[in-house]
Order: sequence, then C-alpha cells, then structure tokens
Amino acid sequence: MTFDQQLRRIYKPALFLLCLLPLARLVAGALATYGIPTGIALGADPIAEILHGLGKWALNFLLITLCVTPLRQLTGLNFIIRLRRMLGLFAFTYALLHFTAYIVLDRALLWSTIFEDIAKRPYITIGLLALLLLIPLAVTSTNRMMRKLGRRWQKLHRLVYVIAILGVWHFYWQVKADVREPLIYAGILAVLLGWRVWKWSRRRAAVTRTN
Repeated sequence: MTFDQQLRRIYKPALFLLCLLPLARLVAGALATYGIPTGIALGADPIAEILHGLGKWALNFLLITLCVTPLRQLTGLNFIIRLRRMLGLFAFTYALLHFTAYIVLDRALLWSTIFEDIAKRPYITIGLLALLLLIPLAVTSTNRMMRKLGRRWQKLHRLVYVIAILGVWHFYWQVKADVREPLIYAGILAVLLGWRVWKWSRRRAAVTRTN
C-alpha cells in the first residue's frame, strides 16, 4: 500500500473519527438528560454545556488548523498539509452547530429575542461575524474552487486569521468572570500569528538581499 493510499484509507478516516468524538460526547450527554443511559452527564445546565462545548471545539479546530503550517515547517512532514482542509471544515461545522444550538436550544427559535441578543450583546455579534466569514472559506475549500480562483483563493483564505482573532475575542467577551482560559487561547493565537509574521519578514529580507 502506497503512502497516498494509507493517507486516504487510514489516516484521514482516523482523523475524521477523532474530530467527531467531541460531538459524540455532547450527543451522548444530551441523550442522558432524556433518561437514555450513556454514562455521560452534562451537568446541571446541559444546554449551556452543549452550547459552550460546541463553541470551544470550533475554536480548538480553528487553532489546530493554524498549527498545520508551522508544524510542517518545523518537522518537514509535508503530508500533514493534506489534513488541513478537513480540520478547517470541522472548525466550520462546530461553529455552525454552536450557532444552531444557540438559536434552537437556548433561544427556542424566538427570532425577536435572537435579534435583540445580537444587537445588544457585542460578543454574539462578533461570533456571528466570525461564522459568516467562515462560510466562503468552507464553500471554496474544494480542489475545483482552488483551481477556479487561482491566486485569489489564497488571499481569500487569509481571512482565517481575522476569523481566529474574532473567535478568541468572542470567547473572551462571553466569559463573565474568569478570563484565564480565553487568555490562554489568545496567547496560542499570538504565537501562531507571530510565527507567520516572522517567516514572512525573513522571506522578504531574503528577497531584498537578492535584489
């Protein structure tokens, strides 16, 4: 079996199943609240646990996606770049489920209260903006769209940096008291963005020297 075959038949399916585990845990916990024995409890406020769990994993997958390029550059494991698309799509999926849980479970599709929340709570507005910006990235994630957009594809997908900043910002503003966890996310994001700025500055300096 060639490495490409292993990637398609073993590594990608294994990664896909791993990415589903957080969702499976939340679903099992939700079933337990209706008396179905699953061995997983979501605590006293299962809706809040589902909502926050989906949002946190959306941010986790977003940061993991941003880790792919530095990891490839540091280790030379070029194949991991082929896993980045799946990780990015899972970030979008969890973000979409996070918003769906908010409008369905938390607000029971009461659109008047939803629009009022979006207008009055800045962290919801920022989170919604991040989700809207993720949509064109998810839609254009196919090989066909990459070929069709050409260089514009890379420029479009640089929006992921803005989305990650908005996601961390959303998390920070949403937390009412203990902000240590969102600050950890902010620190990780700062390192990931700082790495890219450093690599870009080195490439630019190299081009300047050759010219």
